[in-house]
Amino acid sequence: MLVNKAYKFRIFPNKKQVGLINKTIGCSRFVFNFFLGKQKEKDAYWQIVEEMVQNGQIPANSWKGERLNKYETVKALPELKSHSAFLKEVDSIALQKSVENLADAYHRYYKKQTKYPRFKSKKHPIQSYTTKMTNHNIAALETISNCRNLVWFVLPKAAMSKAGL
Repeated sequence: MLVNKAYKFRIFPNKKQVGLINKTIGCSRFVFNFFLGKQKEKDAYWQIVEEMVQNGQIPANSWKGERLNKYETVKALPELKSHSAFLKEVDSIALQKSVENLADAYHRYYKKQTKYPRFKSKKHPIQSYTTKMTNHNIAALETISNCRNLVWFVLPKAAMSKAGL
């Protein structure tokens, strides 16, 4: 059985890296909210059609509302990047993970495990994004770590020893 490990570190980025982290968080929020808005429009249209069927205005609903498809949404990211140039400056894996989180939220909603997904707010006190290690884009060497696009940042020694790095 494959076991995935995750480590949580406190990092000490410089000003340039803080700017890039904030930009990545903002772009992840933008992508999440953009595709959530598109799906809400589809859901609203579906509700209108269902009401029209119930009121007898149309005989039957042959249009089936589509659920959010993670793969189709990830394929739509390059087109969104061509319209919004600022999305090209950040980690593409973080944007893909944001779409995966939205798809997971809808999947849980349709299984009646959670409430309807909500828009992400800039004012929420906890801001984060998730990335994945692909082609060694993340590396930890003694007390310095390399994260793709972030260049180098310092990790505390206690965190390194705790993780066994």
